[in-house]
Amino acid sequence: MRRLSRKKNVVAALLLLVGGFYLTNHSDFLMAGLRRSLESRPLELTWEAERLVSKESWVERGDFLPLNVTYQLLAGAPSPQQRFLSVGMSSVKRQKGSYLIPTLQSLFSQSSAEERSSMVVVVLLADFDASWRASTVKEIRSALASELDQGQLLVLHVPQEWYPPLSGLKRNFNDAADRVSFRSKQNLDYAFLMHYSAALGRYYLQLEDDISSAKNFLSAIRRHVDEQERTGKTWATLEFSTLGYIGKLYKSAHLPLLARFLFLFYQEMPCDWLMSHFRMLLTQKEQILFKPSLFQHMGTFSSFRGTYNKLKDKDFEDGVYSNPPAEVFSDISVFQKHAPMLAWESGEGFFWGRSPEKGNHLTVVLREPAVLTGILVETGSGGKDLLESGEVELGREVVTTAKKEKTCRQFLSLGELESGRFEMHEVDKMYSSASSCLRIMVTAGQKDWVIVNKVRISKKTLTEVKPS
Repeated sequence: MRRLSRKKNVVAALLLLVGGFYLTNHSDFLMAGLRRSLESRPLELTWEAERLVSKESWVERGDFLPLNVTYQLLAGAPSPQQRFLSVGMSSVKRQKGSYLIPTLQSLFSQSSAEERSSMVVVVLLADFDASWRASTVKEIRSALASELDQGQLLVLHVPQEWYPPLSGLKRNFNDAADRVSFRSKQNLDYAFLMHYSAALGRYYLQLEDDISSAKNFLSAIRRHVDEQERTGKTWATLEFSTLGYIGKLYKSAHLPLLARFLFLFYQEMPCDWLMSHFRMLLTQKEQILFKPSLFQHMGTFSSFRGTYNKLKDKDFEDGVYSNPPAEVFSDISVFQKHAPMLAWESGEGFFWGRSPEKGNHLTVVLREPAVLTGILVETGSGGKDLLESGEVELGREVVTTAKKEKTCRQFLSLGELESGRFEMHEVDKMYSSASSCLRIMVTAGQKDWVIVNKVRISKKTLTEVKPS
């Protein structure tokens, strides 16, 4: 017992020594922050983060690692009503080109009116060049005036004085000093961005300023969140892109803690590495990644040094989530849980069936008839399990079979699969009537099994359909 007591005393003494050393070496920065808080602020449009931070989080109920920062609100006005989703991105001046405006336009144009009213996009202009910020705000006001007026877009800035040191930092991975400064500042940018966004939405989505989005991405996110909540499983991060810090979703209640985590360890490692550590600290051991991806990296030149960047997400599908409600049937023997519906639904699932015979089918029966404009069918994986012989058909007049399944009374052939794939545009020019069924018919049996990865359609909206 005495030996154990002596060990505890030694550990306590070491902690006090390390704490004293830290305070001594960082006293200048801490005192500078205190002096700033005591100084009077200039008469400028500002927004105190403390007014926005949710009090529901246990982090905020006490004086736990206060993040002292004042924001300049450059455009837009925060809504008093919390949205379903806040979307955050940081943007700096690039040596070559700018992708910020196209990125914002993609987010809003790929969303319905209802989806736009359920989200707010927060842009942190994180460059210290005042003239660049002024010109960028002018461009945003011109291109996205409606979104600003409706409270769907906010533009912020954090002055340089609120940042800790950005030079002379630790080089943990032997990176060049300028790269360390760049990625360390990026951690701080995200920390400030998340801190501001903490109460704007129930969930928070982290993006970069050079992406394009899939159609109806918000509805897809909502659906996946609902699925996760129904399972009752603990989660900290849902991922909707395989790349970097793109498409990472958090519960807003966790944002105050995540903001401080990034701030405290800002010089240790890149943000996407810190994100993985944060996820595991919140007891989510395994990555939860949804495919196809909802966001694609479109930037050609990096924001660091303007170097060429060809990074692309191979799992991205533009418009993948436009399939309407439907039922899916097949008389091909199903392998395990790879049901026919998985080829129709969004996500990484697929239909996997045992050796199909001539006359077998996979039939999609739409809940509401629609005039189709595009069809995509993809089979196989890695060159294997392709549907070697098959054709795609459209049908009308839904009927119920003896097996209590649905199909259509009449079918029209659109064409055959080639190398396990079928794609057709402007379908309505050939078949202008509303369809109720889409059928993939096996025209010759095969020994190999078959995988149907995806069946995707696009259709005319109600306003595009002329009354007959």
